[in-house]
Amino acid sequence: MRLLHTMLRVGDLDRSIAFYTEVLGMRLLRRKDYPEGRFTLAFVGYRPESEAAVLELTHNWDTTEYALGEGYGHIALEVPDAYRACDDIRARGGKVVREAGPMKHGSTVIAFVEDPDGYKIELIQNQA
Repeated sequence: MRLLHTMLRVGDLDRSIAFYTEVLGMRLLRRKDYPEGRFTLAFVGYRPESEAAVLELTHNWDTTEYALGEGYGHIALEVPDAYRACDDIRARGGKVVREAGPMKHGSTVIAFVEDPDGYKIELIQNQA
């Protein structure tokens, strides 16, 4: 078994695709409309689905906003330099909600950014 994808429901698919591709540097891997169900699925990631887990962005055509709920935590991305990643993301129009720095009660350098729908993405600096 292997992890295939994580699904997020998004209110504006084009805005979300732009964030994940232009701000976080992922690629749009595939996109398909389902007119009878009135929804579209778009898959984004850093590598092909056959090689790595990806994000599935689900857009229900008649829904523009979702309550995030209390169970969702975050998506985590490894970055070589969390400080630089925050600067780069901010320069590309992304929203940094927790600046890079050591995690509370630890030494790992982390930061958090937020996608257009309010989902949190943790940036974890590679400790190599």
